[in-house]
Amino acid sequence: MTPAIVIVVAFCTIGFSTVVWGIAALCRLVVIARAETSLLSPSMFYRPEEVAVLIAAHDEHLVIAEAVRAARALVPAGNVFVVSDGSSDETAARAREAGAVAWDLAPNRGKAGAIRAALERFRIPERFPLLLLLDADSRPRPDYLRTGLPLFTDESVVAVAGRATTAPDAATGRMGRVLTSYRERTYVCTQYLHKFGQAARAVDAVTIVPGFASMYRTDVLHRIDIDAPGLSIEDFNMTFEVHAKRLGRIAFHPACAVAETQDPAILRDYSAQMRRWSLGFWQTVRRHGLRRGLFWISVGVFAVETIVSSLVLTLMVPVVTIAALAAVTTTMVSGEAAVVVQTVATALPVGPLAAAFLVGDSVLTAFACVVTRTRPRAWMLLYPGLRVWDAMLCLRALVAAFGRPSDGRWRSPDRRAALSPAAP
Repeated sequence: MTPAIVIVVAFCTIGFSTVVWGIAALCRLVVIARAETSLLSPSMFYRPEEVAVLIAAHDEHLVIAEAVRAARALVPAGNVFVVSDGSSDETAARAREAGAVAWDLAPNRGKAGAIRAALERFRIPERFPLLLLLDADSRPRPDYLRTGLPLFTDESVVAVAGRATTAPDAATGRMGRVLTSYRERTYVCTQYLHKFGQAARAVDAVTIVPGFASMYRTDVLHRIDIDAPGLSIEDFNMTFEVHAKRLGRIAFHPACAVAETQDPAILRDYSAQMRRWSLGFWQTVRRHGLRRGLFWISVGVFAVETIVSSLVLTLMVPVVTIAALAAVTTTMVSGEAAVVVQTVATALPVGPLAAAFLVGDSVLTAFACVVTRTRPRAWMLLYPGLRVWDAMLCLRALVAAFGRPSDGRWRSPDRRAALSPAAP
């Protein structure tokens, strides 16, 4: 029984989907290595002048100018649009000063509603063949379009999922460094070990085109229910719409369309963001249900795995605590109590249980360090605790997803002003 429990804990820590899609990613690497064409070759169809950039923002005056400057480094100034959705600060004014076409939208409609309204206001689908959606704290790297546009040379591709990486702006305080480095590990593991394999041509099972910095062909936007009611976020739903309506393929490569994002530096904002993301996923699964096809099978397996893993990881703290107490008190009691304590200590060996969890989590940390060429840090020992916290937030969001629908309104985290402005 004990080996089985240890295996379950280790498997839940790493994840079944991580193993499956990680193998798919390795196979895809082999195929790409044998291909003759280069990922960085110029696009046969699109140029930067044909790309519109749309930023929906709410009370983002600290970071909006930096996002606009980064966008203007990619496309002409007239292609950058900002919709300030019911902001109470100077978001729109800062965006105009940075060179964007800005619009104050009132009343507040939420991000999805603001995107839909801005598409109509600026007539983006009529004027541009491609749309790049940016968050106000996103900064696409200078080679974002040079690497991302070639993915559209496949006419079946209707969306390119951008790759997220944590902005190098120094987070203040120890907790900020822990949270941002942990988030970077999450980005690396999910994008390299999940999304890269899911984006293989024969699979096409990408579960999210992140709204922070991704591109769509504008001729499919009218078929996507961008502002579907009852959802806390729009990007999961937009991705599921692409699959449900069979609009085309979603492309992704970790070396292409890279953008930096400012991640939360305090636990309160981090927790709120994780709850919102988890809630958006469960709400979208509830809205669309499961259908036939590899994508839907993948979503179903991932949903079940996520629930099981979250339950197991949430129980790790009380189980390990009970196991440790049993191991300590074995020699301190006698009679029937000793038999009970010994039975618990045998069934729940604290050493193997803790090792299975910590080793499994360390494997993910080691992978992220290798990919990012980062040497291990002492604070990475706190990552297992954050994994448990994530699991608890996920279960809470699952319950909330079957409660009252969300209104999609903004809940902006505390922002940090950019350390160094990008060149216009």
